[in-house]
Amino acid sequence: MSPLRTFRRLGALTLVTATLTLPLSGVASAAPATDSAGVCSLPGIERLCPPKTVVLDGNRLLLNKLALLVGDRTVKTSLGNLVKQADVAVKAGPWTVADKERVPPSGDKHDYLSLAPYWWPSQPKTAANPLGCPYVQRDGVLNPETTAVSDKAERLKAFSSIYQLSLAWYYTGKADYARRAALDLRTWFLDAATKMNPNLNFAQGIPCKNDGRGIGIIEFSYTFTQVLDAAAILSTGAPGWSKADEGAFKGWSGEFLTWLRTSQYGKDEAAAQNNHGTFMDMLTAGIALYTGQDAVTKDILEKAKAGRIDHQIAADGSQPEEVARTRTFHYSTFNLVALTRLAQIGRHAGVDLWGYRNPQGGSIFKAVDFLLPAATGGAAQWHYPDLNFTQYAALDSVHAAADAGDRQARAALPKVPAPPGGDLYPVRPAAEQLDDISTTG
Repeated sequence: MSPLRTFRRLGALTLVTATLTLPLSGVASAAPATDSAGVCSLPGIERLCPPKTVVLDGNRLLLNKLALLVGDRTVKTSLGNLVKQADVAVKAGPWTVADKERVPPSGDKHDYLSLAPYWWPSQPKTAANPLGCPYVQRDGVLNPETTAVSDKAERLKAFSSIYQLSLAWYYTGKADYARRAALDLRTWFLDAATKMNPNLNFAQGIPCKNDGRGIGIIEFSYTFTQVLDAAAILSTGAPGWSKADEGAFKGWSGEFLTWLRTSQYGKDEAAAQNNHGTFMDMLTAGIALYTGQDAVTKDILEKAKAGRIDHQIAADGSQPEEVARTRTFHYSTFNLVALTRLAQIGRHAGVDLWGYRNPQGGSIFKAVDFLLPAATGGAAQWHYPDLNFTQYAALDSVHAAADAGDRQARAALPKVPAPPGGDLYPVRPAAEQLDDISTTG
């Protein structure tokens, strides 16, 4: 081994030893004590400090960088899979809501627009009834006409790319990744000609029925919290992302949070009893944490104990609201994405959702454990109907529960298959929906 490599490994090991005094994923995340003195805000120093992420554990990300220096195979393999995605994203986009053909009811293309995925025309389309009204619901069956409105698909591409590129820059230091992520962020959120207005007034509208619905907020819920984490990562000194950019994006996020908490659509979504309500809590708690509204964050998290976990998780760990759907495994794993991410936000805010047990004995851990037979054994071990059972959909939530101390989840992990793109959780340790998000509503 060369002297330089020896020095790097010894230095990394020293840093790992020092950093192990910081909390890991599964313990409340916190910035190092020196941050209060402003050390982490100094140019060049910020990259040695954990990112102030809202879902991801910044300390875990920092440890991953150090693990790469000493040749950790799991982290290296996971990063290789992430970089493959980033290499595609760095050549794509940028995306904007302003380039769609269909004009929202407001007349302003800067307003986000999407159609309800599971609603279909019930009558033949004629000159007198060109849309085939009225529309009727077919739960779990995607109407392909909804894809003709581009905002939803482009939002998914933009937000996923921003997340992948920011993480790839953080681990590799390649400036092109950071600059592209910053360009995508500014294009979607900040530049006057292309930015989205901070509202979802026209999300998941139903033709002939309404212009939008509170239910449409779910299209942003976890993917926007990924963008928040990406922005926090870029704020550790990424080329192409300035303090002015950071301030402007925090301003946009604050305006969006105000709309979410005061609009009727936002109030409707917050009142939902199933995964929609959970994702709304996760979205608003994450934005509040990112914008420095700590009291709001804690209030949302504390209310989620009775408002979400008490209602949504039965004593055996099943999720009654989700197993009533036509895609029972999909929606059970989907709601767990929201619950586990909400619990990770709680770690940052000092509210323990992982350890909370409801009056029936249900908990997030139990909800994960309920899925383990199917997650490890396949559809034959899932005793509810599902239109499109996808076994690997549970992987990230099993990872998250294992990190938080669930021994059953940890023992099951080697038996849960990875998605086609590989297991990315080691380098972006938070749950994602791993099956097809385009059909979720």
